[in-house]
Amino acid sequence: MSDFRLVVVGAGGRMGRMLVRTVSEAAGVTLAAAIERPGAAELGRDAGELAGVGPLGVPVTEDVAAAFASADGVLDFTRPEASVAFAREAARAGVVHVIGTTGFAEAELAEIDRSAQETVIVRSGNMSLGVNLLAALVRRAARTLDADFDIEILEMHHRHKVDAPSGTALLLGEAAAAGRGIALKDHAQRVRDGYTGPRTPGDIGFATLRGGSVVGEHNVIFAAAGERIELGHRAEDRGIFARGAVKAAVWGKGRAPGLYTMADVLGIADI
Repeated sequence: MSDFRLVVVGAGGRMGRMLVRTVSEAAGVTLAAAIERPGAAELGRDAGELAGVGPLGVPVTEDVAAAFASADGVLDFTRPEASVAFAREAARAGVVHVIGTTGFAEAELAEIDRSAQETVIVRSGNMSLGVNLLAALVRRAARTLDADFDIEILEMHHRHKVDAPSGTALLLGEAAAAGRGIALKDHAQRVRDGYTGPRTPGDIGFATLRGGSVVGEHNVIFAAAGERIELGHRAEDRGIFARGAVKAAVWGKGRAPGLYTMADVLGIADI
């Protein structure tokens, strides 16, 4: 059986280089193409050399259509507007599209939903096994604990992260909301400043920290009178996200078109 052929988009970025490195080291997959935006300094360079793994014979290109046509799957940790365009191209090419991009607006998510009618899309705010298991535990805890337990989500990332709360924090918030049987958009409290008054019962609060080189830290706190439960995850290596993305792409091979999550990939959607 031939290797599963993967395209890395945003190949010149920090996460893109990690994806190239991971694909080059993983069994059963091969790097089919590497994409960067028009005018990028990395165009024409060998993707393997950019990633620090030595020449792979795959030059970075801007020709998305040709790259997707020669591949089985796409790994995408770029920006929302780019991911929407890549989803449309993946649908045309009929390839698996793994999206680790965060910070989408509702209209952009609707566009991705439409593309998922034509091909397999796996989208998650976090691709790691540990975080997705944490989300399942949060969902279960929120379902088990009554409304006397307030839910707060605290996250910290490096100083270069551009969206807040993080996609992972929102993933955990969605899990908590699902456990409570509510819609996160109706109960999320993202900002507290000045005289706020007492906490609104049933809200799910978010607090965001940014600084240094932190890869990612997330804690979900269930706080009641006299007791507190904390569930957390600490990412120490971006490789965990890349390995999860590769796993998701291979999992998507031969599946029916649709929008899937890492919980589906890992078989923990029903916890």
